[in-house]
Amino acid sequence: MTTTRDRYVLPKSMRMLWTVLAVMLTSACASLPTGYEKAETAALTDTEATSLGAAVSRWSAANNEQSGFYPLPTGLDALGARLALIDKAERSIDAQYFLIKNDSAGLIFAGKLVEAADRGVRVRFLLDDVFTTVEDEDLLRLDEHPNIEIRLFNPIARGGSSMLNFLVDFKTANRRMHNKSFTVDNQATIVGGRNIADEYFQLTADAEFLDFDVLAFGRVAPAVSTTFDRFWNHQLAVPLSAFEISDEGLPALREQLNTAMQTTGDSIYRQAIDAPLVQDLLNRSATLFPADAEVITDDPDKLLNEVSREQQILITRMAEVVAAATKEVIVSTPYFVPGDDGVAFWKGVVDSGIKVSIVTNSLASTNHIAVHSAYAGYRKELLQAGVDLYEVRANAVAVTTSEEGPESLTLHTKAASIDGRYTFVGSLNLDPRSIDINTEMGVLIDAAALAEPLTERFKQRLPELAYKLELDERGKILWRATIDGKEVIETSEPLASRGRRFNAWVQKIAPESQM
Repeated sequence: MTTTRDRYVLPKSMRMLWTVLAVMLTSACASLPTGYEKAETAALTDTEATSLGAAVSRWSAANNEQSGFYPLPTGLDALGARLALIDKAERSIDAQYFLIKNDSAGLIFAGKLVEAADRGVRVRFLLDDVFTTVEDEDLLRLDEHPNIEIRLFNPIARGGSSMLNFLVDFKTANRRMHNKSFTVDNQATIVGGRNIADEYFQLTADAEFLDFDVLAFGRVAPAVSTTFDRFWNHQLAVPLSAFEISDEGLPALREQLNTAMQTTGDSIYRQAIDAPLVQDLLNRSATLFPADAEVITDDPDKLLNEVSREQQILITRMAEVVAAATKEVIVSTPYFVPGDDGVAFWKGVVDSGIKVSIVTNSLASTNHIAVHSAYAGYRKELLQAGVDLYEVRANAVAVTTSEEGPESLTLHTKAASIDGRYTFVGSLNLDPRSIDINTEMGVLIDAAALAEPLTERFKQRLPELAYKLELDERGKILWRATIDGKEVIETSEPLASRGRRFNAWVQKIAPESQM
C-alpha cells in the first residue's frame, strides 16, 4: 500500500512568481563572461619628447625636480583642465573613474577622447560598473576604436534586471572601485573627487556639487600611473569586449557626439577651455606650486578580501599623518560616519592640543540621507570631544561663485589640510563604505605655499558657507551661521523640509556598516 503525505500547494499566482524569480536568478548568475583574453599593459614611459614632457622637464629642472601642483576649485576650471590635457595628449590617456553619465560633460569627454584616439593617442578607460549610466552599447562603440580600450571594474552580470544581478551577488557587487584619476602622456595628472557628469562641473541648473581636484605635473604623474596599472591589470578589470553586447558601431557614436557638440557641446567646451585658469596654464603664466608628494591608494585586492585593518591602506596612512599634527587639522568630507572608534580617534587628536575642524553636509545639502542619519547620532559626542563641526548650507551657492547659479549646494570635496603644510585630496570619504568596502586613492602634498592660502580662504568662507554646530546649556544642538552679514541661529535641522526630516528618521534603521 502507498500513502501520500499531506503537503501545502502554493497558489498558481505564487508558483508563477517563484518561477519567474528562479529564471531571473539563473540568468543573473550565468551572465558574467569567462575565458576572455586580456593583455597586460603598462603606462608609456618614453614620453619625454612630447610637448607636455618637454615643458615638465624644463619646469622640474628649475624646481629641484619636484612635482608641480595647481588647485582646481571650480567645476569649469576642472572640466577645462581635463579637456585641455586631452587636446595636448600625444601618446597616452589613462582615465580611472567611479562613474560617467550620458550628459553634456560625459558626451564632451567621450568626444574629445575619440578625437585624441584619431590622432593616434592610446586611451585606456577604467570604469567602475555600478553607478555609470552610459549604456553598454555606447561604451562598446567607444571601445571599438582601435586606439581605445575600456575595462569595467568588478562588473555585475548583464542578463535580466541589473538591480537583481546586484542583489544576487551582493557580497561581491557591493565592493566598488571609487578611485578617480586622469593622466596624460605619463606627465600630467588630475586627482580629486570629481566624476564625469554635469553636476561636478557647474553644468546643472538645479544643483551644484562643491568639489576639488588638483592638477599635477612631474614625478607624481608616473606614481599615479603605477596605481592605475595595478587596477587596470587586476583580475577584477574585465574588458568591455568580453561581454556579449549588440551595437551599431563606432560611426553611429561619432554621429551622436558630433550632434551633441553642434548643439550645446561646442559652447560648453569653449566656455571651459577659455576659463582664465585654463588659459593661464596653456599660456604658461600660471604659478605652479613645487612640492614633494605621496600617492596613496588602497590595493585592488581589498575588494576580494574580508573587511580588515590590513586592507585599510589609505585611511591608515592618513591617520598617521593626522596623529603627527602639531597645530591644526581641517577635514572636508561629504559623508561622515565616524563610529565609536572614529570619535575616540578625533577626541585623542583634540586632547593632544590639536585644533580639529570637520566640514560635512547638512541634512538639507546631502545627496545621501541614510548617511546623514548615521552621522547625526555622533554629533553630540564629537562636539563634547572638542571637535569644531560644520555643516554646509544648502542655499550657500552664492558664496562659492560670483555668477548666478543653482539654488542648491552639496559638498563633494574630499580633502584635508594638516598644520597648514600638508594638503590631501582624493576620493576618500570618512565613512565605513570608503574605509572598509570600496577602494580609494589620493595624493598627499607637502607644500605650505599651497596649503596656507587654501586653508585661509576656506576659513574665511566657512561662516557663510556652513553652519557651525554648538551645544546649548541643555545639551541641545544649535546651528550658527552668518547669512547676508547677519548672525543666524537655528535649533533644528536647518533648511530641511518635513519630508526630508521624516525620511532621515526612517533611514536610521539602515545598517551603519553600509554607509
